[in-house]
This record gives sequence, C-alpha cells and structure tokens, in this order.
Amino acid sequence: MNSPATRPVSTWIGEFILLAALWGASFLFMRLGASDFGPLPTAGLRVALATVFLWPIMLRQGHWPALRAHWRPILFAGVINSAIPFSLFSWAVLHIATGLTSILNATVPLFGALIAWVWLGDRINRLRWVGLALGFVGVALLAWRAPAGTGFKTDHAHWAIAACLLASAFYGVSASFARRHLTGLPPLATAAGSQLGAALGLALPTLWLWPAQMPGVRAWAAILAIAVLCTGIAYILYFRLIEHAGPSRALAVTFITPVFAVLYGTLFLGESITPWMVGCALVIVCGTLLSTGLIRTLRPARAASEQA
Repeated sequence: MNSPATRPVSTWIGEFILLAALWGASFLFMRLGASDFGPLPTAGLRVALATVFLWPIMLRQGHWPALRAHWRPILFAGVINSAIPFSLFSWAVLHIATGLTSILNATVPLFGALIAWVWLGDRINRLRWVGLALGFVGVALLAWRAPAGTGFKTDHAHWAIAACLLASAFYGVSASFARRHLTGLPPLATAAGSQLGAALGLALPTLWLWPAQMPGVRAWAAILAIAVLCTGIAYILYFRLIEHAGPSRALAVTFITPVFAVLYGTLFLGESITPWMVGCALVIVCGTLLSTGLIRTLRPARAASEQA
C-alpha cells in the first residue's frame, strides 16, 4: 500500500481542488447569510447545522467512545476553532471584499507556526523566521494601500482586517491546542464534537440577535450550503486528504482557497481584483511556504519520487 508521500497525485488531486473550491465558497455564503441573519446568527446556524450533519456519520463510524472520553477538550476546541473565527469572518465580510478576507485567511499557517513556537517550543530556523517576516510584511502592505488598493467597502474596513487576522490567530491557537490535547483521537470525532461545542457556545448570542424579520430563501440556502458543503463535507474531505496526500500537501489547500474566493466574489458579487491584492497575496503565500517549512518538505519528497 502506498504511503501518503508516494501515492500518485491522480488519486487525491480531485479532492484537493474540490476542498479548495468549497472553502473558497464559504466567504461568499457568509456574505449572503450575514447580510440577512447578521454575523453571530450566521455563525451559530452554520455550526449547528454542521453538527446535525456530522453526528450521524460520526456515530455510524463508531467514534462515540472517543468523543465521550475526551469531550471537554473537544468541545472547547470548537469554541476557539469554529465559534470565534466563524463569527469574526461573518462580520468582516460585511465590510470588506470576500476575496480580501480569503487572502487574510491564508495567514493561518503563519500564526500557527508562531504560536507553536511560543506554546509548544517548536524550533524555527533562520529560513522560517524569514518566511514569518515576509508573510506579515505582505499583510501590512495589503492594509497600507487602503482603500483603493484592497477593495474596501465601509468605514469599518480596518477593523474588519483586524477581525480576519484575529480569527486566523485563533485558528493558530486551536492547532497548537489540538496538538497538545487531541492528538491520536479520531478526526471525525473531533470534528463532530467541536462543532457541537461551537454550537453550544453560540446558542445564546444566536437567539439573542436573531433578526426581527425572517430572512428570505436566498439567505437560508446560503446558510445550509456553508454548513453542509463548506463545513460538514469539507471536514470529511480534509481528513481524507491528510490520509491520502499527507499533512503538508493538505495544508497547501490554504494557498488555493483564495483563488476560488476571489473568483466567486468577482462573478457573483461584482468585486474587483486589483494588482495590489494579487501581489500582496503572493508575498503572503511565499512567506507561508517558508515559515511552515513546506518548501524544504516538498523538496525531499520530490527527490524521493524521482529516485523511485
């Protein structure tokens, strides 16, 4: 049986592209949902419906004992990995272009590497430090050219950028938390349990801020799509990708997601793509590749495949 590093690309590239397309669409659906529901109800409904979708699958796979034994850290992981970031992004897409939010979301590996260094003592060599600096320079340049250079929409644009970066930082925190407390648990149990934790955390804000006027069919369809497609099915695809392609290649989906998000924003929301956005995105991606060690990881894998 082939290991993830040596499996032919043809066996997983379809799922890789599909996952990037689904996660890219999440920014579009967040905008459509939050416009009628508001940010917190949008995030609350997303995780609640994702819980309903994932739990029967998790139970059928027989992962309930693992979830029951580790329910406290799993539920807490849902708060920091889903409830808070989803809420922040749902608010941000109301104030800046969805393509811009997706580019800022690509900084997650940067925050992940930095937080793992502080919390878990991960070693960061000189090349990775250069990558971290390069990635955050890209973010600074992206914000510096406001508003014309980044597709800003409202006076709250700078706060929206801060919200996206804070959400990305929470993703980084949750990654280190998972490494410390959830290693070895079935991924599907973690996914289903964490969505329940997020749903419980957002239950009261969702009810308190529920819109006075019932949203229309388009908003409900967007919520259903982001819950089932961009959260439930995307989680399953992501875990399959880790198994079939390996963690490093699975992480690379973060770099492709903005391509789809920008495309959807242009086609369905009339958002513009500026050369400055593209240039800053490339700087961020290059910095992320360096800071996560992916460039050094992919080089030996390529050499091994050529020798095989």
